[in-house]
Amino acid sequence: MKRHLIGIGGVGMSALATAMVRLGDEVTGADRTLGTPNIRFLESIGVKCHPDDGSGIDEATDEVVVSTAIEATNPGLARAKALGIPVTHRAKALARTLSDRKLIAVVGTCGKSTVTAMLGHILAECGLDPFCVNGANVPGWEGAVRFGRGEYAVAEVDESDKSLVAFSPYAAIVTNASADHYSKEEMDAVFDAFVKNLPGPLVDGRLHCGEADVSLPGRHNRANAWLALKMSVALGCDESRARAALMSFAGVERRLQPVGEGVYDDYAHNPEKLKAMWTTLAEAHPGGICVVWRPHGYAPLRKMMQPLAEMFSETVRDCDKLLLLPVYDAGGTADRTVDSAELAAKLPPASVTLVRDHDDAFEWIAAHLDAYEAFATCGARDTMLPSLARRIAKAKTKGRV
Repeated sequence: MKRHLIGIGGVGMSALATAMVRLGDEVTGADRTLGTPNIRFLESIGVKCHPDDGSGIDEATDEVVVSTAIEATNPGLARAKALGIPVTHRAKALARTLSDRKLIAVVGTCGKSTVTAMLGHILAECGLDPFCVNGANVPGWEGAVRFGRGEYAVAEVDESDKSLVAFSPYAAIVTNASADHYSKEEMDAVFDAFVKNLPGPLVDGRLHCGEADVSLPGRHNRANAWLALKMSVALGCDESRARAALMSFAGVERRLQPVGEGVYDDYAHNPEKLKAMWTTLAEAHPGGICVVWRPHGYAPLRKMMQPLAEMFSETVRDCDKLLLLPVYDAGGTADRTVDSAELAAKLPPASVTLVRDHDDAFEWIAAHLDAYEAFATCGARDTMLPSLARRIAKAKTKGRV
């Protein structure tokens, strides 16, 4: 089968593409931005990537796969319609791809990617050789995919558009539930319905969540480790072996990932994740931290404006600084009547500085290298944030611009 993925450069779609290739499909794709690390990796395993103009779709294409983020006006969708090619949502395509294995689905508002990677690592170390598809790249994996031949698959399942109903998992981990894309009450209902008829074990962090020792810093990671440990034992792993595996876990890309001495990069984009990141760094660096954050969309910023303002006001210490980038603009028909300046106006003036772009953020940091013990970049969707972190690490090492 020849499948074409629109928006293939995103981590979720690139992971699906990798899984499809490893299971024998011919895969092409399109993206607005070519030449990114994810695109280069896909090209290295034989995926031909095209501009997002419909040109990669032809009569030989059997299926077009999209996520909810793809707008109805996308040229690729128009091309698929003109040629009569069926269009499938990413969740349905992923569920189909993993359908011959017992799926352990990892759902929840926060921590999904880390728990998925931890569980995959434990199962692999315990000899179960799982097939894993994550929502973030993992060191030692093929991007966000671990190709295994065992009976289990482990996958991060997204709740943001409620497409998790496409999956029929054998077992599930629910990390937590909080207001993000929907209200907490609505998320509780979605997760309850999702896990209602599981034939296998359920580990629900909303009911109780302990802590387990793990190689990563932070209380939130000890909670993530506990969830992965509980599931691995429920699936038959030896507990002592599973605990040892957690201590050799190498982490997840963009999850409080060290980029250099005292420089980190993180995916944090909602109040809970940002607070977990900030408090973990603050504990390790009592002398002050400077964090560059970019809101990942206009609608999320509008929805989370007050919780973000309250969280930053409570969490940012006098010795810390938040550098606030403009909202990430993915194009399309988004309502742009909210911006980062509106959030900044709700915070103590000394705690926040608005910056125009990545270069402006770097120049500000270069002028204040000695004022903070550590620096971090964070935010979803913006693929240039890790590059900014590396620039900061280089400047910090040299002690000059």
